[in-house]
Amino acid sequence: MENTATTSPLPSEDSAEESDPPPVSPIELLPQDALQNVLSRLPLRDAVVCRPVSRFFLTALSSSPFLSLLPPLRLLLLRHPRPSPTNLHAFDPSLRRWIRLPLSFLPFPSSSPIASSPSLLYLWVDPVAAPVTAHPPKSLAVCNPLAGSYRLLPPLGSAWSRHGTVLAGDGGAAIVLTELAALAYAPGSDRWLKYPLSLPSKPRSPILTAGAVFALLDVGTPWRSQWKLFSCDLGDLSKKGSGWAPLERDQWGDVFEVLKRPRLLPGKGGRCVLMIGGLRSSFAVDAPCSTVLILRLDLESMDWDEAGRMPQEMYRCFTGAGEVGMGGGGMVVVPPPGNNKVKVFGGDGRVWFSGKRVRGKLAMWEEEEVVKCGGGGGGVWSWVEGVPGYGEGVYRGFAFDAGFTAMP
Repeated sequence: MENTATTSPLPSEDSAEESDPPPVSPIELLPQDALQNVLSRLPLRDAVVCRPVSRFFLTALSSSPFLSLLPPLRLLLLRHPRPSPTNLHAFDPSLRRWIRLPLSFLPFPSSSPIASSPSLLYLWVDPVAAPVTAHPPKSLAVCNPLAGSYRLLPPLGSAWSRHGTVLAGDGGAAIVLTELAALAYAPGSDRWLKYPLSLPSKPRSPILTAGAVFALLDVGTPWRSQWKLFSCDLGDLSKKGSGWAPLERDQWGDVFEVLKRPRLLPGKGGRCVLMIGGLRSSFAVDAPCSTVLILRLDLESMDWDEAGRMPQEMYRCFTGAGEVGMGGGGMVVVPPPGNNKVKVFGGDGRVWFSGKRVRGKLAMWEEEEVVKCGGGGGGVWSWVEGVPGYGEGVYRGFAFDAGFTAMP
């Protein structure tokens, strides 16, 4: 076999110049305070994207606390019925773009996001070595998906994970509500505190805002629902149900009678509570809905006003009105309006709507900028196209402020 090895020549002057280290980037020569001033002007999404560009940026964007001072990414996080163990689908309303949040750092076989507080995401997760049972026990975890860190909360029973509603507090605090009791967790504790409740029914769409828990309760009969708004200050949660009280005003009139299947969401800035439901065409029990109505309660003045009303052409897409099909005998069948449930989710001044008849897109309402919640305004309605995921058409989700203001 021919020997093709050759002796390498001594490096020439030109090759020596080529082996010199590349020149230092001018940004690396900036004083530390000037560098921080430059980087602090980046939007959070750009700061996160810049971190893996080079070792310099990774160090500069990880070792200083200024990331926690950048405005958060206000996202809509989708709750997929068959969630991926590696990422979550999220929508950025400011860019009108779908993005993915990584979950590959979690060591669990599956996880399901359920709630959020600033920078923190709460998930039900399956234990790594879960027993094979009909209802395997789940654990509640809290994580920061941008930082790639997580922590398991103290264990809960399977009944709580199947029937409880999780409310996320600041800094990793959490409340799990059922009809009979509430569990509260404070960061740093090794256990949950249990508080019995004496509520007339299971809380519907409870929310945590302005230092209190708000929920709708059905105080009617088995034949007709009658909704009332209840609230409880967080400091009164331990009063064995005595801290809960209905919010009632004579001037409210029949505000809870005009909506079918109402749901609560936090308003913008924690100053308001939004109540969303189908607008009844009459007060009859089986009355169809004419559209979706958004009412807004100003927590300072305790006055309700109409915040938004879904446009008719948009609502018809959810009800199927106008869809024509062929029935038996070749007869034309038009689905009746108001026969389809609309899923409602969101928070902090934005509400999203999904339904079986609306595939691959969501309706979005954005609260207008007003001086105070009672200032009126119909909000801005639009379609969000290109929803990723599955084909059934019904989506759920919640608002999430992604950032670095809190760690698990």
